[in-house]
Amino acid sequence: MIRNFLFSFFFFTGIIFISIIFIPSFFLPQKIVLFGGKLMGYWSIFCLKCILSTKITLKGAENIIKDRKFFIASSHQSMFETFYLQTIFNSPIFILKKELLNIPVFGWYLKKIGSISIKRDKITKDNLSFFENISNKINNSNRPLIIFPQATRVPPTERPRFKKGVSRIYEELKIDCLPIAINSGYVWPKNSIKNANKEITISILKPINPGLNKDEFLKTLETEIYSELNILN
Repeated sequence: MIRNFLFSFFFFTGIIFISIIFIPSFFLPQKIVLFGGKLMGYWSIFCLKCILSTKITLKGAENIIKDRKFFIASSHQSMFETFYLQTIFNSPIFILKKELLNIPVFGWYLKKIGSISIKRDKITKDNLSFFENISNKINNSNRPLIIFPQATRVPPTERPRFKKGVSRIYEELKIDCLPIAINSGYVWPKNSIKNANKEITISILKPINPGLNKDEFLKTLETEIYSELNILN
């Protein structure tokens, strides 16, 4: 319990501190704010290793695409991946729920880094142009898009069906999809006590090339990520 308290205290204190010192960057070039995001990622790694004695292992680094556009589809079990993935990729563009943009300071940061928001289960003008906006942003940027096809953080033993939006993105962008399986829920579970002396593995799987139909892609993506998570468990 003491470690859990210390982790929460130092982690959130650090995130708030970084957010405050980077407020002036909202009026400066975007790359400065993106650097702040990487700092948050490194801070989360530091807190996990030093306070919870977490071992963090990166598997499949050779599968990272470096010579062409791609988007990332990752499993989502905790806050960890939203911070960590910023440290190994070129400032990924996040797809997130619109409500997050309303959080003071943090929401401003999400807007500044070019995050793409969507209002879940609603038909709005913004949602109708959602996939077109994604295509325009990716075609005019060298930053990869990242999406969590489970749509929310889920316990590490649950296997919900992936949302069909990820297959629409695959169809729209016509670029490689890089699947990632992360078992972070065993260390940093949603709304629960953190666990010390455990390991988080980030497994980067082989890319799924464009050309599959939506249903084939969704089935392939879901099978590959869940099969890898079963191994990591």
